[in-house]
Amino acid sequence: MRQAVVRTLPWEGTLQRVWDFPAIGEPGARQGPPIVMVHGFRGDHHGLLRLVEELPGHRVLLPDLPGFGQGQELPGTHDVGAYARFITDCSRRLAPGPRVLLGHSFGSIVAAEAAALAPDLAAALVLVNPISAPALEGPSRTASRVAEAYYVAADRLPEAAGRALLSNPVIVRGMSIFMAKTRDRALRRWIHGQHRAYFSSFASRRVVLEAFRASISGTVRDRARDLQLPVLLVAAAEDDIGSVASQRELAALMPTATLEILPAVGHLVHYEKPREAALLIGRFLEAVPA
Repeated sequence: MRQAVVRTLPWEGTLQRVWDFPAIGEPGARQGPPIVMVHGFRGDHHGLLRLVEELPGHRVLLPDLPGFGQGQELPGTHDVGAYARFITDCSRRLAPGPRVLLGHSFGSIVAAEAAALAPDLAAALVLVNPISAPALEGPSRTASRVAEAYYVAADRLPEAAGRALLSNPVIVRGMSIFMAKTRDRALRRWIHGQHRAYFSSFASRRVVLEAFRASISGTVRDRARDLQLPVLLVAAAEDDIGSVASQRELAALMPTATLEILPAVGHLVHYEKPREAALLIGRFLEAVPA
């Protein structure tokens, strides 16, 4: 297991946490650029640790998004803009350039927003299970509305009841079952355990509702044409949240994009196929100009 230095970062009147993993490898071996990783909705830094382990030649900065994990709640709205500002400031303060941004799921929207608004922020962008289609359009529209009603109800209930609803083990397990595609029983149990342990680590019900609304209101497509840097899309053949067709449409919108599609996996590439994803990331970064 790679050991991290846990940093506390003052930011906009709050304290945020960042896990800083130094690069490891043979003495004298060439190190890759630092990677700043952005986790997905309702997760925290734990979700990307398997991917961190598969990229030992890179220093990795892995923050908890404000309001999740050990990140403090913001006084303002928890939306894509706020999270993009946080990732931008975190990257500039802690990771010397040239640096790489990596986002998974909702984190792909945040990373794309940060890279588009600050063209000098990153030398390359890696999006794992990118959000490629609007949640409020197409076949996922009804499910998204039902989920929104769930988060609204949790926000309006008394504190104890609302938190109990958000952390309900049956609902959390249902979400986990929906996303997990592996047929490896041991891996499935581990994934369910991860979601049980970390999917309810949030500062308040307000944070969850605001972040959920942000997650269904935007996609990477919103900033696709503004991304002038090299972009790697690591998509999944069985991703129910972003179809292969929508991933291809997303890649076509970007000036410089490489699309890789991993077979036999869904929205949890970072859990189910971190090594395969890391190999794709390594090859991609080797081709990016220093």
